[in-house]
Amino acid sequence: MLQTDSRGANEFRTGHDVPGAATTGTADPSAPDVGGELLFQSCLWCGTAAYRRSFCRACGSTAFKRERSTGAGALVRRIGQSPLNTWFVAMDEGFTLVCQIARAEPAVAGVGARVRVVRAVSPREQGLPLVELTYRATHLERWW
Repeated sequence: MLQTDSRGANEFRTGHDVPGAATTGTADPSAPDVGGELLFQSCLWCGTAAYRRSFCRACGSTAFKRERSTGAGALVRRIGQSPLNTWFVAMDEGFTLVCQIARAEPAVAGVGARVRVVRAVSPREQGLPLVELTYRATHLERWW
């Protein structure tokens, strides 16, 4: 017969390299609300930045730490219909996320325009972060 470990559900092994408080695992109901700051994940093994991932796209690790983003980025590509005004935004830290542009007409925003985060979404909430234009890309600066 197969012998299994007889430890209880609340007993954990000791001697891990990564402390449990630094990693993102299941959602903690007592965690503070994010509010206006944008948090991203940084892999503890290779340092790759990600946003709302369950594993690292570079090395496959599931050990992440949360870091605060500066909130600055550039528009990469429009997705969806123009009334929704949703874009892929390449953040300065190296990750990409889907955002909605606030207070700007869809025709005003162009690829390469600089944006900053106005309202972030907490990790347990659904929805898209809101960004606003800080620098409108000229015709010669656009990424075609």
